[in-house]
Amino acid sequence: MSRSDQPSGDDDAEWFEEAADAELYQLVALRLKDAHARVRALDVSDAERAALTRSLLIVTEAAKRDLPEAARRLARFVADLDAGRRPGPTAG
Repeated sequence: MSRSDQPSGDDDAEWFEEAADAELYQLVALRLKDAHARVRALDVSDAERAALTRSLLIVTEAAKRDLPEAARRLARFVADLDAGRRPGPTAG
């Protein structure tokens, strides 16, 4: 969207907030997709894979209510995977 397509005046702040939310939503969606692919590729038991997948589903559900918190949870999950740790359940 070009600047000329944006609302003017008092709505500018709201427009920028919505644009930032949309960008964060897209980032979280892409990172969730990548995290799911990484979990599927892990050489772990079916039970462990199911537990990891449940953790990602919790993040997905959290994104519906609190996108920034879901992004933080997902970042912790991915950091644990990167460090070779098996992420535990995400706290509600």
